[in-house]
Amino acid sequence: MSGYLVIVESPSKEKTISKILGNNFIVKSSYGHIRDLPKNELGIDIENNFKPTYINISKAKKLIADLKKQAEKSDKIYLATDFDREGEAIAWHLKEALKLPDDKVLRITFNEITTESIINAAKNPRKLDMKLVNSQQTRRILDRLVGYKLSPLLWKKVKLGLSAGRVQSVAVMLICNRKKEIENFNPIEYWHIEAKLLKHEKNAVPFKAQLFSKNNIKYDKLSIKNKEEADKILKDLEGAKYIIKLINASQKKRSPYAPYTTSTMQQDAYRRLGFSPARTMSVAQKLYEGINIGNGTEIGLITYMRTDSLNIAKSMQNETLKFIKTSYGTNFLPKNPRIYKTKIKKAQEAHEAIRPTLPNKIPLKIKQYLSIDEFKLYELIWKRFIASQMASAIYNITTVEILAKDYLFKASGSTLLFDGFLRVYDTIEERENKIKIPHLKSEEYIDFLQLVSQQHFTEPPPHYNEASLIKALEEHGIGRPSTYAPIIETISDRLYVRIDGGKFIPTNLGIVVNDILKLHFGDIINIKFTAYIEKKLDKIAEGKIVWQNVLKDFYDPFDKNLSKAVKNLQKQKIQQKHTSEKCPKCGSPMIIKDFKRGQFLGCSKYPECKTTLSIDNNGKIIQNYQETDMKCEKCQSPLIRKTGFRGKQYFLCKNYPTCKTTYNIDKNGNKVPKPTPEYTDIECEKCGSKMIKRKGEKKSFLACSSFPKCRNLKWIKTTKISKFNTIKP
Repeated sequence: MSGYLVIVESPSKEKTISKILGNNFIVKSSYGHIRDLPKNELGIDIENNFKPTYINISKAKKLIADLKKQAEKSDKIYLATDFDREGEAIAWHLKEALKLPDDKVLRITFNEITTESIINAAKNPRKLDMKLVNSQQTRRILDRLVGYKLSPLLWKKVKLGLSAGRVQSVAVMLICNRKKEIENFNPIEYWHIEAKLLKHEKNAVPFKAQLFSKNNIKYDKLSIKNKEEADKILKDLEGAKYIIKLINASQKKRSPYAPYTTSTMQQDAYRRLGFSPARTMSVAQKLYEGINIGNGTEIGLITYMRTDSLNIAKSMQNETLKFIKTSYGTNFLPKNPRIYKTKIKKAQEAHEAIRPTLPNKIPLKIKQYLSIDEFKLYELIWKRFIASQMASAIYNITTVEILAKDYLFKASGSTLLFDGFLRVYDTIEERENKIKIPHLKSEEYIDFLQLVSQQHFTEPPPHYNEASLIKALEEHGIGRPSTYAPIIETISDRLYVRIDGGKFIPTNLGIVVNDILKLHFGDIINIKFTAYIEKKLDKIAEGKIVWQNVLKDFYDPFDKNLSKAVKNLQKQKIQQKHTSEKCPKCGSPMIIKDFKRGQFLGCSKYPECKTTLSIDNNGKIIQNYQETDMKCEKCQSPLIRKTGFRGKQYFLCKNYPTCKTTYNIDKNGNKVPKPTPEYTDIECEKCGSKMIKRKGEKKSFLACSSFPKCRNLKWIKTTKISKFNTIKP
């Protein structure tokens, strides 16, 4: 025997955890899932109580063999996969695939990759939790039943290659429903009247007051439906004197936001940083798994990033309060430590909210060790968490009621007295005083400057964007923290929706598929049923219900509806959007086609003719190339200015594809010159060419000068680049 084997999911955790646990522990990665249902068959024995058949993933066969050998030589095997249901299921699959005996297997979990957390987990192992495994297994089987049974129906009745998902289909349904709401929306006209007023004193600053009511009815807001009513009020107010009738001054506390959950982190990263949910989770994964911050050891900077809990460990809260006291002062501490609770009790309440592992790891102090994306997201998480434990901000609120004849106007303004948590988590909107009210007295007359009437119309609800769709999914109880990003990625990849100006728009394909699912599977592919299933999965995880019963309750009506749809559903046709534009190459009509990030024009003779044209959001053709008087540095051919699908412009050699030279364009429209290659005296071991020093996002590397013919590269690790002798080409 040779000590203890620890199996983690990700290879990036191996080095960090190995250093923490020491020489008695060998840490290996499973590289995620090693077993799953078979690809080419259902893999579920429906008649035998939904018994699944799992097979080893082909690419994991060598890995499984290596892990088996190491397990046989180890006294104990610690399964240290992620701290959620999927992680528990992966741990169980490892035990089954490696045929590990029960007496040798221990399960450990940790919420953060720090020395204290890892050692504490190793000292307190537990057995595998089959309740969590069964909950995840039920989800996987449900998704397989829907996907495997519905997809062939869509192939036959709509289009070959389509697929349907239990949860993704509901997300598409939300987007389609929103589009119908917008199309069916009837705007209602209404008017606002605003008075511009001035206190009668030197250097006074004008302020604005909104018309609120008439005949001293304070609590019944006046409704102005059209221009005629607005003009009548303006006429009534001619010659009116404006007098202060009531001044109400009060203080208002503004409490900080709760720390992040997966959903709120993805929403805020989208709004503040422009990160997609997939990008956010990818960066968060790196911050969680560990980053070298200059002391030679990688450390996890945030806790586990797939969580719907707002819990905070008591020890971490105490440490954070000490940090706040030292860094900002005693007055920035709340009277009592803050406790945040989720709105709905969920099975994952044992988790913590997303937070930094150490409050004293201030973002700016470790910025040099982080990529741009890592720094931005870490700073967002750090600020949100530290602010969540701080004192409230305090405002002075002034509300003024002004009488003019029979009409009552109101004005209000606020002044920040104490910034509290805003010292850390601040935005322009939170500090901005939209209306500044001068010092006024009751019964004081003020000068009238101007009356302005403004026409408005009620607006439809906006199309979902990535942030608002995640919020809607969470509010409806659809999906879980680990599924939000994959849901959005899947419906985009399948072209059921496209993103236009940051908004989700259903494609014709998405609308047709959604209509089919609503018509024939409306009792199970809907918001309420999907949320109901999530609650059932929670109860399985809590050990309150039998997982096979959930599958049976789902499958029986699903199978009946499927049989009816196969029999009754007619072949559907996706309507193509023809335009008056002609193909510049063959003269055929051009049609509008969808892609993930918008639309373009494609030749109707595709695939015989593959001509495409870029279009803007209004459907107008974008001239996607323009000849210039600049020359290509490689072949001296003219350069053309080209516009890609996303609107980014660049210079391309006219001799493309023979010459593939391209140049970026700076903000002034000029060519960004290619950096001079820095050759070294090191030869490529694959082709013998000289290696070139290049800079990556975080560190330098050597690349073969014969790229793209030879794609060999070497990361520069221990040897300093200054030791390489650079030579001219």
